[in-house]
Amino acid sequence: MGPDRHRRGEGPFGQLRGSTLRQLSGWVWSLSRRNSARLGFLLDLPPGGSSPAASMARAEKKSAASTASASAAAEKPARSANRRPLYFAAFLVLADAALVALIIAFVPYTKIDWDAYMSQVDAFLGGERDYTKIEGDTGPLVYPAGFLYVYSAIKFLTGGQVFPAQILFGVLYIVNLSLVLLLYVKTEVLPWWALGLLCLSKRVHSIFVLRLFNDCFAMTLLHAAMVLIIYHKWYLGLIVFSGAVSVKMNVLLFAPSLLLLMVKAMSIKGVFFALLGAAVVQVLLGMPFLLAHPVEYISRAFNLARVFIHFWSVNFKFVPEKLFVSKELAIALLILHLTTLVVFAHYKWLKHEGGLFGFLHSRFKHAKSIQQLVSSQPRPSMLSKEHIVTVMFVGNFIGIVCARSLHYQFYSWYFYSLPFLLWKTHFPTPLRIILFLGVELCWNIYPSTAYSSLLLLFLHISILLGIWFSPTEYPYINKRT
Repeated sequence: MGPDRHRRGEGPFGQLRGSTLRQLSGWVWSLSRRNSARLGFLLDLPPGGSSPAASMARAEKKSAASTASASAAAEKPARSANRRPLYFAAFLVLADAALVALIIAFVPYTKIDWDAYMSQVDAFLGGERDYTKIEGDTGPLVYPAGFLYVYSAIKFLTGGQVFPAQILFGVLYIVNLSLVLLLYVKTEVLPWWALGLLCLSKRVHSIFVLRLFNDCFAMTLLHAAMVLIIYHKWYLGLIVFSGAVSVKMNVLLFAPSLLLLMVKAMSIKGVFFALLGAAVVQVLLGMPFLLAHPVEYISRAFNLARVFIHFWSVNFKFVPEKLFVSKELAIALLILHLTTLVVFAHYKWLKHEGGLFGFLHSRFKHAKSIQQLVSSQPRPSMLSKEHIVTVMFVGNFIGIVCARSLHYQFYSWYFYSLPFLLWKTHFPTPLRIILFLGVELCWNIYPSTAYSSLLLLFLHISILLGIWFSPTEYPYINKRT
């Protein structure tokens, strides 16, 4: 019994030990209560005492709060930096609006095609539906029907007067600039300060508010279509794109790139219906002419075999006129154009899909039936904004490089893509600025010379090679697999 009692703490020593421990515990607790302020100071506890666990919890809470505060403080400059391009873009719109107003007020208007446009509109409004009989003082009408609707509306709003039309085109210039700036801000390819390059072209300001060319409406609609497409509004984007083509056919230079993007992002059925919507737009706009004189309308409005005047060429003035107007040069440039598009598609735009043939194989290899073939959605299919704009701008630029003739108003076809293209290269920034200014210089030499056109061609090829040798962006929003 004795040993068992000692082991259980029931002996004299166990009773003494238990009594002593209870007294010691009471003494410590009493001491902590009487000196709570002092202990609180030493242990970082509040007055009245607290357990170590509670103290640790409060310390962790304070640490988390300080960390969150530091994180928030670090995020503020980051948010400010992210908004800087947007703020600068807004400033550019306001500043350029003021500049446009000054140009309209103080720079003399240059009459080139305005009277011809109004004569063609008068013939249309007078009931003429034979395209071979709709002419102006600069020649026959060679634009699709959308052109007539746009300039009929302009004539209605301005009475055919130049000054109110300049104001209207000034507004159009700002709308177009805003759309382009939105593309740049969303793609985040340029540093914020480089957005200012989009406002520095003397020639583009002239094209919009001193010449009143239809290129301005065509490119504004094109940029609106691109904004819709980067937000993956493909069907609506194709309708607006078709509207741009109906004003001027140069927009078709973007068509190969757009088709490739559609096949990457949509099912075959989706691509078909998007193209069908674009075709319906063309049919509806051309209906008055297609019903009355279909052959005349199609042959004039969609004439791809036009030969431009050698004197007005900005890019091939160094070529002898006999060679310039020859079919051999036209065919050679067309082959070069198509070949370059295929090469870029295979090695650049479809690089991450295994090239052109790898992409086509991956799209259709799992199809077990026609239904699956036309309805299957590519995986992944959500294209990034940067990839969409890159493919569109580069595809159009390839067409510019291979164009047999570029007239002065054609600069608006690709000027707004130049900063984007330059920053897609790995050129140092000073060289990018030099190339940009060099292109602008060539377009402001009038009349163009053999030397200016050679320089322009050299600059174009340099930019295209810079893009070719630059890394290819990952095309999808989805994470890499």
